[in-house]
Amino acid sequence: MDFKEAITQALKKETGVDIILEVPPSPTLGDFAFPCFLLAKTMKKAPAIIANELSKSLRIKGVASIKANGPYLNFFVDKSLLADKVLHDILKDKNYGSSGEGKGQHVLIEHTSNNPNADIHVGRARNSIIADAIVRILKFRGFATDVHYFVNDIGKQIAMLVLAAKGKKPTYEQLLQLYVDFNTELKQHAELEQDVFQLLNKLENGDAKVKKQFRDIVDVCIAGHRAILKEANITFDHFDYESDYLFNKKTERVLQQLKETKKLFTDEQQRTVLDLKGFPEVESAMKSPVLVLTRNDGTSLYPLRDIAYSMDKAVWAKGRNILILGEDQKLYFQQISAALSLLNVKPPEIVHYAFIVLAEGKMSTRAGNVVLFSTFVQDAISRAKKEILARTPGIKEKKLDELARIIGLGAIKFSVAKVSADKMITFDWNQALSFEGDSAPYCQYAHARINSILEKADKRGKVDASLLTHAAESILLTRLATFPDIVSSAATHLSPHIIVNYAKELAQDFTAFYHACPVLTAEDKHLVDARLALCEATKQVLQTALGLVGIDAPDSM
Repeated sequence: MDFKEAITQALKKETGVDIILEVPPSPTLGDFAFPCFLLAKTMKKAPAIIANELSKSLRIKGVASIKANGPYLNFFVDKSLLADKVLHDILKDKNYGSSGEGKGQHVLIEHTSNNPNADIHVGRARNSIIADAIVRILKFRGFATDVHYFVNDIGKQIAMLVLAAKGKKPTYEQLLQLYVDFNTELKQHAELEQDVFQLLNKLENGDAKVKKQFRDIVDVCIAGHRAILKEANITFDHFDYESDYLFNKKTERVLQQLKETKKLFTDEQQRTVLDLKGFPEVESAMKSPVLVLTRNDGTSLYPLRDIAYSMDKAVWAKGRNILILGEDQKLYFQQISAALSLLNVKPPEIVHYAFIVLAEGKMSTRAGNVVLFSTFVQDAISRAKKEILARTPGIKEKKLDELARIIGLGAIKFSVAKVSADKMITFDWNQALSFEGDSAPYCQYAHARINSILEKADKRGKVDASLLTHAAESILLTRLATFPDIVSSAATHLSPHIIVNYAKELAQDFTAFYHACPVLTAEDKHLVDARLALCEATKQVLQTALGLVGIDAPDSM
């Protein structure tokens, strides 16, 4: 039976109100909970009184007990029925946790969009890790996803790269060093900046040779970014180029449309500027609430091209339209959103993320201690190898390399994704690679331990779920039962940390069960079979949960 639906309908019948149940933070508080605050106004009673009265009046098939806990009404379902339903649902459905609600629906997600002239550092990689998890979660829910990367291929930085390359096509690594060297030279010879702007002017006027020079340089950069992210199993469906918005004249059309709003003006520096007075969020953050769209020579700036791109994305997105952006871009996003609203275009859903601080100190570009993501990944793999060798000295080299990669990448992704996007992360290697507690290796080890049990077991017979009566078994079953709601919440709120923390709690509950309840040596063959089924279900859900945030679950460690 569907316990959640039964409770929801019983409450609705009793109160006359549409009900939304919650999952309690701990299985000891019940399988479902209802906050009676929602009824206080209509029933004109204190929430705690309402909870107490409902706990006495409600009788629901399949619910063993209903308890009032302050303003909350907690529901404890019949554990025998719960065990039978949970094991049946999981073991018959490899996509357990997905309602398939997204079937036939589309989601566009834009993320990362790193400046081509800069390597991807750890702080910005949080964008990619969070976004990739969101993509995976939405795909699991049945949505068709389109993942986009907006390539800044015409900015001042790219012009500097073109000049620095001097007609040659360097490697990605050489290109990044050329940019650093050109910046140094520019400080000593300010007149070089005129060369930069002249090159941009030629580009905007459609000079074929310059267009090719820009595209060739940018393609090297993007190939480098793609390779770095692919190493972390993060990929894209579309790379959209800013320059297209110059050459297809869409920026000109946007300017014309904005002109019709009577909000455009030319400032004292002869730049085209959008007046954003009347937009409270922008006004509260800026003394002069404006958005500059062109330089004084009429060449477009990034915001103008971004508005044109955002208008296209609003058309391409036939469902949800999502953008992952750093918290340092909050004001900029408000400005772009204001401009889009003037054009009657709905802005994307936004997920802002805070940055990463290393335990040894804050990263700083100027101080030269920014950690590149590619270096960070290799460091993680190297550290994971040391941990594995300390635990398994005789492991074969091929297996060591494979496992170190899985554990190292998992450690990074878990540590990044487990924290709510709006909160800063302090990354600590010791915690990230620990096989105990709040880490990917801890969850991965739990998965490997379950697999080891299943490999040693004889063929499982018919399962009698009513035998799973131990408290540790009940807690584990309750945790498994909440997985569909956990996935739903993570998808609705675009919050991968909900999944990560669930995986940790599931691994903890399994470990408690493992220590309290012998599986292969249980006193009865039927109990062995029931516990094996519980292990199999836990393994499946744990693997799914980790996979939703891009973490592999190895069969052995």
